[in-house]
Amino acid sequence: MRYVLDFIYLTFLLLLSPWLLFKALTTGKYRRGLRAKFLGLAPRRNSSRPCAWFHGVSVGEIHLLRAVVAAFRRRFPEVECVVSTTTDTGFEEARKHFAEMEVFYWPLDFSWAVRRALSAIQPSLVVLAEGEMWPNFLTAAEEHGVPVAVINARMSPRSASHYRHIGRLTRRLLAKVSVVAAQTEAYAQHFRALGAKHVHVTGNVKYDGVNGDRGQPKTRQLAALLGVATDDLNLVCGSTQAPEEDFAVSIFKRLRQRLPNVRLFLVPRQRERFEDVATLLKRSGEAFARRSALAGVPRERIVLVDTIGELGALWGLADLAFVGGSLDGKRGGQNMIEPAAYGAAVVFGPHVWNFRDAARRLVEGGAALQVADAAALETAMGELLASAARREALGTAGRRLVAEQQGATERTIDLLQPLLERNGKLATPLSGWLAQNAFQNARKGCP
Repeated sequence: MRYVLDFIYLTFLLLLSPWLLFKALTTGKYRRGLRAKFLGLAPRRNSSRPCAWFHGVSVGEIHLLRAVVAAFRRRFPEVECVVSTTTDTGFEEARKHFAEMEVFYWPLDFSWAVRRALSAIQPSLVVLAEGEMWPNFLTAAEEHGVPVAVINARMSPRSASHYRHIGRLTRRLLAKVSVVAAQTEAYAQHFRALGAKHVHVTGNVKYDGVNGDRGQPKTRQLAALLGVATDDLNLVCGSTQAPEEDFAVSIFKRLRQRLPNVRLFLVPRQRERFEDVATLLKRSGEAFARRSALAGVPRERIVLVDTIGELGALWGLADLAFVGGSLDGKRGGQNMIEPAAYGAAVVFGPHVWNFRDAARRLVEGGAALQVADAAALETAMGELLASAARREALGTAGRRLVAEQQGATERTIDLLQPLLERNGKLATPLSGWLAQNAFQNARKGCP
């Protein structure tokens, strides 16, 4: 089977190669780490310690893993952790947040690449954030005797429908997954219907990983850098896709006529779209500043945040937060939990299947507004920016709801523990703690 998949992958890669070459030359995308991905070049571990390999596809999954890896290391200090990712932006974020760990590119699903990576890392456990279940990798992990867990797992009805079309392959694939830790019961039911055996509902880890402190250093630094005044009304439109930036700028121009203190912070989802959005802003005739080119405090009322990794802290400046990828009908929404945790008034569009449960909870809990289209978005933004009381009501409900949903991280670690202890790969946390403390006491000369 692995050779059949290799042939399919190679054929697909050859067919896509003209487009990939064009994108690589024009945007720089797909160039970085290509050799490492194709050959499975992962750092070779020489340690005899057990190892947990955590994988997150891109920035969102890497941010999710921050809370999980931190909790895991507190529970299992004797286990070495490594982190892989797929995208360039994910790699940069992983290097930033896991600076003391080995960070590398996830191998493409060719049999030689996944086998080489597994042989180099020699993991005791592989933890996949939200998905990324590739056949050759799962087969190789099974052959190496390495359990694989999918955490914070989600499966939309659309994805479940696609998987059902290849039912036999899907069942064989899911049979190789040791544990699925699903965000919700609905997602868990999709996995069970497709043949997964060990499925548990742990909740959404993203509730645990958020920082709702508006006084945190990064948010304060951004406030000073961007010249945010106490009487500003800050509209943050984050993780946007086309045509959401166009909608946001048009709405801002009309809102400013009656709300002169409104400011717009525009944060496109993908780096390769920064120039397109800058061009859009130039055509609009509105003065704007680029975050990447700031030489001082900007006087412009619009700021294009053309940097990676700052949106999480920027949400902490928002009076009103629009969460993008929800009006285009293609992306399926982005993380609306972060701005809710800060107490911002949150608005998003109708297409939120990637965060269906979180969106439902926020709307039903009076913590967010869901709008049908751009016209409804303008109405909602105008009403909320004009009413501090309505913004405060949404924000208070959002903070409360996020706090109530926390705890998924520890439930997830509970599920990972038996996988590590399997085959004697790990002592119990208590014995590990006693051994570690005995060693430290011996070094200090303590009895």
